[in-house]
Amino acid sequence: MDKKLTEELKEKLEKQRDSLQKELESFATEDKNLKHNWDARYPNRENGNMEEEADEAQEYDNLLALEHNLESRLKNAKKALEKIGSDKYGVCEKCGKDIDEKRLQVCPEAKFCMSCNK
Repeated sequence: MDKKLTEELKEKLEKQRDSLQKELESFATEDKNLKHNWDARYPNRENGNMEEEADEAQEYDNLLALEHNLESRLKNAKKALEKIGSDKYGVCEKCGKDIDEKRLQVCPEAKFCMSCNK
């Protein structure tokens, strides 16, 4: 893969990583014991009534789903950056063929080529 393109994709991945991490930090805490794991903080409001407590539970449920999604995307971005550092970037994890550069430009954290992604 062209070195210039690799550098562009690396920058894109670093921005993506930083943005995802910042968003996660706004409502979750990184688990020091489990790699790539975050724990959403329960939105506990003091002296709430039953309706407010139900809203808190619903909000927490929504945060858990968001946390899982962001956590997964962050993990993929970090893994792609590790691959760039070890010259394994842009290679399909399933078949071992090169991932099309156009695909990587759209989805720089892609792990699979289009054939294996189906």
